[in-house]
Amino acid sequence: MDFYRIQDKMVSREKLMAAITRILELRSKGYSQQETADRLNVDRTFISRLETLGEVRKGQSIAVIGFPILNKDEIQKLADNEGVDFTLLFTEEERNNWVSSKTGSELLNELMDLIARVKKYDAVILLASDYRLRLMKGLLDNEVLTIEIGESPLTEDKWVDPQEFLRVLRAVKNARKLKTTER
Repeated sequence: MDFYRIQDKMVSREKLMAAITRILELRSKGYSQQETADRLNVDRTFISRLETLGEVRKGQSIAVIGFPILNKDEIQKLADNEGVDFTLLFTEEERNNWVSSKTGSELLNELMDLIARVKKYDAVILLASDYRLRLMKGLLDNEVLTIEIGESPLTEDKWVDPQEFLRVLRAVKNARKLKTTER
């Protein structure tokens, strides 16, 4: 058993670890921070701070949206390998098929659902034409990073530089790590 003398107190490491384990067990079973604090006779703020200390992935969730992408599979694979949370990439043909396969109301509903879904991500990387980038940035209140792939209107697939994409994506991920370690 490890004991630590802190001024006039003797602190047991084993007792601390048992208390932390019990807190985590209760929280993972769905008890609120306040319910857990009441059961264990500790301050709720202690539980909040404990969770913050132990949090593994806090911070920015990332979405990537792009069209029309010539090297879509390559960009998709890079996004997957880098742990992107949500990716939506279209070639010009896929984009046209997606739009033309729906009625006007279906298209509007799906676009509204998609916007609502993407707004839940902290950072969004957009790969599109100059006009589409301005339009999408206006719709999203997230942190938005853009890679312009041409001037509007784009009517054919455009190649996205994989190194530039990775540079932007890793900058977002590094910012996420910095935010986590600054706590």
